[in-house]
Amino acid sequence: MQFRCKAILFDLDGVLVDSAERVERTWREWAARHSLDPVTVIAAAHGRRTLETVHMVAPHLSADAEVDALEANEAMSAEGVYEVEGARELLKELPLGSWAIVTSGVRSVAAFRIRHTGLPAPSVMICADEIVRGKPDPEGYLNAAARLGRSARECIVIEDAPPGIEAAHAAGMRAIAVASTYPRERLASADAVVESVSDLHIAQDGDELRIDVP
Repeated sequence: MQFRCKAILFDLDGVLVDSAERVERTWREWAARHSLDPVTVIAAAHGRRTLETVHMVAPHLSADAEVDALEANEAMSAEGVYEVEGARELLKELPLGSWAIVTSGVRSVAAFRIRHTGLPAPSVMICADEIVRGKPDPEGYLNAAARLGRSARECIVIEDAPPGIEAAHAAGMRAIAVASTYPRERLASADAVVESVSDLHIAQDGDELRIDVP
């Protein structure tokens, strides 16, 4: 399968950075403090902003206070955060200005994880604290496309979670899913599914990027 585009919009966690261990530990500890079911909380958290997760699983709590505490913990911890194999090499091959990161994490957390893993920094990064509505709303992806000077149809999204795939399609973009966080059957709405970004072969072809999917 082959895709052509002029810009690639990457989710961060689960696509370029493996933070599942850190994320699950943070939410598990938080759920225990509030007598909530950790399995339910973790399932809701993947692919969503912290604010929306707290609203969803604990509407009785003060969301702002909980979000501040959770995000401060995430921004300061490198334990359980790893570079996804092949992510660094893939990003280094992409022309500057042809890709962006759109993450459900706040900027302090995203920047910390990029520095910690040594990944190349994007020219455009849209973070949870810079938008009004998080995934599955398309706001983040539409903002990234606009800042790259691209239309939605010129962009391809690479995501690991159903809310992100839904956000991409709501924005009018194609989506390639990475089956790192969810099993392939949960990602069936994507235009293609791979096991890892290392499975993708991306090359510049004229003024386009060609993505070959095995």
